[in-house]
This record gives sequence, C-alpha cells and structure tokens, in this order.
Amino acid sequence: QYTIMTPKRDVIQEKLKASGIASVVYYPIPLHLQEALGFLGYKEGDSPVTERAVKEVLSLPIYPGLEEPTIKDIAEIINGVL
Repeated sequence: QYTIMTPKRDVIQEKLKASGIASVVYYPIPLHLQEALGFLGYKEGDSPVTERAVKEVLSLPIYPGLEEPTIKDIAEIINGVL
C-alpha cells in the first residue's frame, strides 16, 4: 500500500472503486476517540492533526504484479480529481 493524504480522499476512493481498483482507509477513527480508550477522557478536537489525517488518508494499491494499465488508471483518476 502507498498512502496519500488529500481533502478529496472520498471522491478519489469512489472513482477508484467505480473503476474496480481497491483502496483502503485503515484508520477511520482516531486512536484517542476509539471506544476502547474512552476512559482516557479525550474528546473531538483534542488532537486536530490526527483528526484531519483520518479524514484525508487513503492507501492505494502497490505490489509487484500491479499492471501498467491499472497504474495509469490510478494516476489519471487522482490527477482528474486534483
């Protein structure tokens, strides 16, 4: 996986999905806001950089068998959105 960060993450992910290209948001909830750590008392706004990151990061496929046409499709989708 190769991770990018952009405020247009959701648009890119939808376009990739429509083209049959998988992408992943691994951490949709910041650690400090996860239920398991609720006892620590953190609230939204306590870690603004982290909260922004979880809204903007997207992991793209990257592996030895990734074919050139797919690589070009990924690049075209990202460039088209940005």
